[in-house]
Amino acid sequence: MPVTPEKTRVGFVGLGIMGAPMAINLIEAGYEVKVYNRTDRPRVQEVVDAGGQRVATPGETATDTHVVITMVNDSPDVEQVVLGSGGIIHDAPPGTVVIDMSTISPRVTRDIAARLGEAEIDMLDAPVSGGDVGARNGTLSIMVGGDSDVFQECLPILEVLGSSINLIGGHGAGQTTKLCNQVAGALNNLAVAESLMLAAAAGLDLEKVLAAISGGAAGSWMMSNLAPRILSGDFAPGFMVDLQQKDLRLVLQAANELGVSMPGLCLAHQCLNAVQHAGLGQEGTQALIKAYELQHGLQARKR
Repeated sequence: MPVTPEKTRVGFVGLGIMGAPMAINLIEAGYEVKVYNRTDRPRVQEVVDAGGQRVATPGETATDTHVVITMVNDSPDVEQVVLGSGGIIHDAPPGTVVIDMSTISPRVTRDIAARLGEAEIDMLDAPVSGGDVGARNGTLSIMVGGDSDVFQECLPILEVLGSSINLIGGHGAGQTTKLCNQVAGALNNLAVAESLMLAAAAGLDLEKVLAAISGGAAGSWMMSNLAPRILSGDFAPGFMVDLQQKDLRLVLQAANELGVSMPGLCLAHQCLNAVQHAGLGQEGTQALIKAYELQHGLQARKR
């Protein structure tokens, strides 16, 4: 039976840049939402002010709820909030669904799903793309792995959070698809940086160059959304360099396991290493261009 607001309470673990607006969207859609975050931050209070009920442990989000969403940073974080002390598995009754919307290792996802299955708890891996803008607007792209019946049951919740929702396959398929997404995104970001640096070195009007490129075959989400931020000097994170690097390490791990060569991704990863080395890991991924700017002593900004 679909999990509609009238019949379903939702737990939400992880109220960061992405998780906080996602939880608020669920509240505004009519769901009762119990929330947990490991640290105090202004976003937590924003969710509480919107109507979220804050609890003391991840496991408490699973009491009297049918679906618990996790949105944390990395594989060990998901393992901790789901399986660790005070974790969801210890309080969730059989039949609960855990939807992990973090980006983590596909292998770890399958391991967690197996552990939850032993406790008669279902799991979907449902990582997202679309950044903070997509999280606020409920327009995320959601890539799902898991059982098709569980997916159909949880679809109303996912439709609150995203506009493109695709069931890819079994456990881990959503995470693997997200890693494919990160490959395309990182290389697109690299292309944006290199094209803007070439234009800057040539002394061109960067806004005119961007308008010309965006209107043609080289136009893309990155070109339309990240490039204008670069030109205006806006490096606030929609998605942080540090988290992007975590994702790229997951890609390289999966590629090594599968025997796939990824030289382009390695270049993007090394450029972002330079950004981190400059102390800029908390900036948005558009800061990748700073690896080139530092090398050439030239900034790509509008006049």
